[in-house]
Amino acid sequence: MNVSSIAAGSPTNQNPRRELSDGLEQAFLSEMLKYAGPRESQGEFGGGIGESQFSSLMNDAYAETMSRTMDMSFLSGTGVKND
Repeated sequence: MNVSSIAAGSPTNQNPRRELSDGLEQAFLSEMLKYAGPRESQGEFGGGIGESQFSSLMNDAYAETMSRTMDMSFLSGTGVKND
């Protein structure tokens, strides 16, 4: 059996600093969205406890998407190229 010919299910990031930077950007954006992002509905049309729990998941999804589409230059000054 030739193991080297088996492709991985998902590509791995070759640069651990880049991976760390992406994670920091995502965490930063997620925290910012807690305060500046969409608010929960109040009153009769509020979603209650389910909406508040789901909103944190949505903030994380928004942060992941935003960190993939924009570069916050967390790598500047580390000597790692932003590709």
